[in-house]
Amino acid sequence: MSHPLHVAFIWHQHQPLYKSPGSGVSVSQSQQYRLPWVRLHGTKDYLDLVLILERYPKLHQTVNLVPSLILQLEDYIAGTAFDPYLTASLTPAEQLTRQQREFIIQHFFDANHHNLIDPHPRYADLYYQRQQKGIDWCLKNWQLPDYGDLLAWHNLAWIDPLFWDDPEIAAWLRQGRNFSLSDRQRIYSKQREILGRIIPQHRSMQAAGQLEVTTTPYTHPILPLLADTNSGRVAVPQMNLPGQRFQWKEDIPRHLQKAWDLYTDRFGQEPRGLWPSEQSVSPDILPYIIKQGFNWICSDEAVLGWTIKHFFHRDGAGNVQQPELLYQPYRLQTPAGDLAIVFRDHRLSDLIGFTYGAMPPKQAAADLVGHLQAIARMQRESSSEKPWLVTIALDGENCWEYYPQDGKPFLEALYQTLSNEPHLKLVTVSEFLAEFPATATIPGEQLHSGSWVDGSFTTWIGDPAKNRAWDYLAQARAVLANHPEATEENNPEAWEALYAAEGSDWFWWFGEGHSSNQDAIFDQLFREHLYGIYKALNEPIPSYLQKPVEVHEARTDHTPDGFIHPVIDGRGDEQDWDKAGRIEIGGARGTMHNSSLVQRLWYGVDHLNFYVRVDFKNGVVPGRELPTELNLLWFYPEKTMVNSPIPLADVPDTAPVNYLFHHHLEINLLTQSLQFREAGENHQWYPRFSRAQVALNTCLEVAVPWADLQVPPDYPLRLILVLGDEGRFSNYLPENTLIPFDVP
Repeated sequence: MSHPLHVAFIWHQHQPLYKSPGSGVSVSQSQQYRLPWVRLHGTKDYLDLVLILERYPKLHQTVNLVPSLILQLEDYIAGTAFDPYLTASLTPAEQLTRQQREFIIQHFFDANHHNLIDPHPRYADLYYQRQQKGIDWCLKNWQLPDYGDLLAWHNLAWIDPLFWDDPEIAAWLRQGRNFSLSDRQRIYSKQREILGRIIPQHRSMQAAGQLEVTTTPYTHPILPLLADTNSGRVAVPQMNLPGQRFQWKEDIPRHLQKAWDLYTDRFGQEPRGLWPSEQSVSPDILPYIIKQGFNWICSDEAVLGWTIKHFFHRDGAGNVQQPELLYQPYRLQTPAGDLAIVFRDHRLSDLIGFTYGAMPPKQAAADLVGHLQAIARMQRESSSEKPWLVTIALDGENCWEYYPQDGKPFLEALYQTLSNEPHLKLVTVSEFLAEFPATATIPGEQLHSGSWVDGSFTTWIGDPAKNRAWDYLAQARAVLANHPEATEENNPEAWEALYAAEGSDWFWWFGEGHSSNQDAIFDQLFREHLYGIYKALNEPIPSYLQKPVEVHEARTDHTPDGFIHPVIDGRGDEQDWDKAGRIEIGGARGTMHNSSLVQRLWYGVDHLNFYVRVDFKNGVVPGRELPTELNLLWFYPEKTMVNSPIPLADVPDTAPVNYLFHHHLEINLLTQSLQFREAGENHQWYPRFSRAQVALNTCLEVAVPWADLQVPPDYPLRLILVLGDEGRFSNYLPENTLIPFDVP
């Protein structure tokens, strides 16, 4: 029997607890939130996703709603949650303090300006005034209407385009400027109205069978690390661990029970699926999940790869080789019982999360469907009697900021195409498992301990700052354990503060790996949750909690934080490059660097291109102070291929410039023209066609398509930049090293 290819989309909706502990003890009291993201993402990302899906009844999907998100949505719906952004928005412009005005100018443009600011002329005008003239200029020159309009647009721009046909919203969009306090109050009411529809819409679509709603441990903790921080060494044996070993397995059933109870209360039925926070799993946590009553969990292909000792290679088109291993559910066998698990296709999930937003919507949708059709063809050609299940699981909120119209054109094109494709069937995970129970088995003790990030826990532990936070948490947890009289019934404040502090998000932002302009607030929130434990127990608060876990200062050299999609216009847009790797050059050691013609390098990737940005010293001109040619040369470590030396005269015989390279892109900085070459026999270079883009204005930006390099996914590459003048070597960067990266 020929089966269609079954596809399970799982959208993960999550926000950490932004509420300061101790605020709003009763429902009627005001709850003080540090950041506005529950409210703003709530009006932009949670409701529209399922409303668009509802138009295509043949398509079934799964949405995961984290309990900490649901609770915070309910605070805003009740009108009891206030964050500094909302407080400022509802303050008469003439009553704004100088501190509030500075805050507004600094933070009310916290959005992807290409898609949330630029489409609105008045909002864009204010944004570019700040960008080009600076905060001090705005403080001196802006009048009350400027502040009033910014307060309004910051909230309006986060309302999803799906709701723009609402008469009030349409009127505000037409109005554009001169917003009154009354207008801003009505916008806030509209936000609460949208938030109030989110849970009922999910509940009704689940009742209709088109949606499956799943849950996550209560405050999104990394369960394997709650069980034992030493589990970090399963994937990274030499990992530096916190000074105090955190081992509180008894907290796992607490998080699971609270998630279960909240879900059954809000949705009128028991949950079947559990999204383990950050898709983090380990053998230790399985008995608790089984005992609580969950039927299935999900994780990442990297975890499966570690578990069955198989690395998932992909062909040149990005499709998995040996797909039958990935595209099936597994049954985890434990003494406590069995549990189904599905593993997501990491690359397909990342394409939606990080790459398709930079492509035309119809082209992006066609690309994804093309991948699924290729997998369906492989299924038909295989000898398998069982149908395959492709799991695509990702963050369901943050990616849409990088899509035109919040992803609406992309999702509509995708869903329309999928509705008409007879060989593809979209299902919820539970309905697939009900029809085709997992037959492949994995002994529970064989399951790898890891997450969706490289199959390890390094994002949350191992860095000195992350470890320090774990030590602080371990100390607070021990203090709570020394108060057996403090139960959840008679001292809920202490336990709620603990659950909040155990959430994963604080550890995500500490140390190396991730950074935002709100790192200091996340640091403060983590410590406030720990304060809450001591305060509820009438214990003295340790002095170390009065100081930040780490110093939050501008970073210098660092590796990429994620995928980037810069517009190649030579202007170095700060948002376009905020997740890029960065290497400081000016002021470093070395002859070339003392002259500081080049200040810094930026580099990053997505699934389409490799990107480089070069910041030159102010005022330098190619052909005068600056050499006229910049050469990009690619070296492929541990790969056997034909290579050639740098095609310039006077190249010194020192590493790494005396290496042999395989690809060469020469950029003429005077004309911005390109020459692309590939190495051939006998140390020759041969011209090749290239679709690379280059632009030089305030900086140099370059995008090189992976198609030019013709290398498959997961391939390691190294890059060096060499300055030349009329065919002669001048200098190279970065100093004494190569830029490392892998094809995604």
